[in-house]
Amino acid sequence: MDRSERYVITAETLLRAYAAGVFPMAETRDAEDLFWVDPELRGIFPLDGMKISKSLYKTIRQKKFDVRCDTNFLGVMEKCAESTETRPDTWMNEDVFRLYNELFQMGCAHSVECWEGDELVGGLYGVSLGAGFFGESMFSRRPNASKVALMHLVARLRLSGYSLLDTQFVTEHLETLGAIEIPRRAYHLLLDEALQIPVLTFYSDPIEDELASELEDMFLQSRTQTS
Repeated sequence: MDRSERYVITAETLLRAYAAGVFPMAETRDAEDLFWVDPELRGIFPLDGMKISKSLYKTIRQKKFDVRCDTNFLGVMEKCAESTETRPDTWMNEDVFRLYNELFQMGCAHSVECWEGDELVGGLYGVSLGAGFFGESMFSRRPNASKVALMHLVARLRLSGYSLLDTQFVTEHLETLGAIEIPRRAYHLLLDEALQIPVLTFYSDPIEDELASELEDMFLQSRTQTS
């Protein structure tokens, strides 16, 4: 089928899909179509249950990376889509780039970025809807860079009053950081609650002391849960 003849998903359709609990993926970078996913077991990060090791918190406090938000959204997506030794291909195709960049332009998608000077070395991006944030992908080109970006994301979500951080699936790596799996029905209940809260402003530029205090609280919570 010619591309002009097939159904083209819009950014508005994508937001409705997230509100219904589904998200899109492509088979490969070159795939022409997307398919919708609604896993039986859904991955989430409880915002009060992050796992922060002493070494990670030390990296955060030392400010080894310059952490920014929304300064290079497309760059984060491109880095997330790059081939790696463990993942030679990606689920992010042309439509994915188009759709999420449209959401970014609408203020409905955000990136958290770790920089070393002028080099983007880690980060993540996702979609914001109501009091829910739906993480899409993250990357790291330096040790702990993606972890630092994730913890900064969670601190901003907590400060902004979000109630749900969706990670779609749980991997062993995400589990070490606090991700858990819940049944589809339980996820949809959390999603419905998050969507009842008015659209929140993503806290992209918090006061430095406030952000540092929130990260410290997250670390102390983590130590209490593991002690």
